[in-house]
Amino acid sequence: MRDAFVARLTALAEDDPRLMLITGDLGFGVLTKFAERFPRQFINAGVAEQNMMGLATGLAMEGHVVFTYSIANFGTLRCLEQIRNDAAYHDANVKVVAVGGGFSYGALGISHHATEDLAILRALPAMTVVAPGDDWEAAEATEALVNTPGTAYLRLDRSSMDRAPEQGERFALGASRRVKEGAAATIISTGGMLGEALAAHETLASEGLLTRVLSLHTLSPIDSPAVIDACRTTGGLVTVEEHSVVGGLGSAVAEVCADAEVFPRAFKRIGLRAGFSSIVGGQQYLRTRYGIDAAAIVAAVRSIAGA
Repeated sequence: MRDAFVARLTALAEDDPRLMLITGDLGFGVLTKFAERFPRQFINAGVAEQNMMGLATGLAMEGHVVFTYSIANFGTLRCLEQIRNDAAYHDANVKVVAVGGGFSYGALGISHHATEDLAILRALPAMTVVAPGDDWEAAEATEALVNTPGTAYLRLDRSSMDRAPEQGERFALGASRRVKEGAAATIISTGGMLGEALAAHETLASEGLLTRVLSLHTLSPIDSPAVIDACRTTGGLVTVEEHSVVGGLGSAVAEVCADAEVFPRAFKRIGLRAGFSSIVGGQQYLRTRYGIDAAAIVAAVRSIAGA
């Protein structure tokens, strides 16, 4: 996803001098071509994420569209006050880009596990929160955010799918994508968990259980009509996120259902539950250890369907 983001931003910067990219002293090799082609549109702020956010807000207030780039926890939790008070409060055109959502940097431990970021940032007023599920969504989201005023969070995942969109398919912030059809249940995923959701769909389909799969790439604003329709027309909802179940995708979907007074026949949330993610290991290993992989999705759908 990171490479898809950089490629699209580089293409857009060619014709849009407003675009700026600020890194918190990482992305070497990944951002080198952008920095060489657009030296006046690139800044390395150093390991100073709070200062990076203040700098980004100032540039945005002067007419730029600024993307900040850092590892998920460092670019969000470390400078949350600056995101809230400087950028979001002033509706500044600052797009906070986080590489390594969820367990992407699993081997580096809890300091690099981003498992509360979606909950915290979607709580900020007027904050657009996007977690693409594949490379196409990441690239399209990048362009959409350039054309959407205000402060936003773009959470990129190390696990990535190069899944081609359907012919004529268009990306829209605040919408979801129905990538598979079925009525036994609806699997709603956000971010890189789309790959696990699709793997679960295939396993269940081989057992005769057809599931709808929604890629809910935008958590704020959320696609309420798609969630409500899934409640009414399928056997239940299973939300899947590489994030705490508190305040993230599952909570957002539950809020939509409660506010609309439309309740699914069954509702299961798959995400991190057991406190802090203190185990160290690769992303797929941690998904399995914490029960948020395709096997966990399959088990949840089977329980809904009574299989």
